[in-house]
Amino acid sequence: MQQIVNGVPASALQDVTWIKSQHSAMEGNCVEMAVLPGGEVALRNSRDPEGPALIYTRAEIAAFLAGAQGGEFDALIH
Repeated sequence: MQQIVNGVPASALQDVTWIKSQHSAMEGNCVEMAVLPGGEVALRNSRDPEGPALIYTRAEIAAFLAGAQGGEFDALIH
């Protein structure tokens, strides 16, 4: 299976479904996520859907989501 690296153009990720939060503003101010065929998770900026995608393992995404749900990053937006 082909390894996908960080910074790959999001447009090069074929046959994936990008998911955007329902909390996203109408201006597209959101991060979109997609599960890749190998199980990794890609993230892209919804304002630049053709731009670079960052690739993470499922464990890395789980750790980030747990921290976000626990309020660990709240200071970044207050």
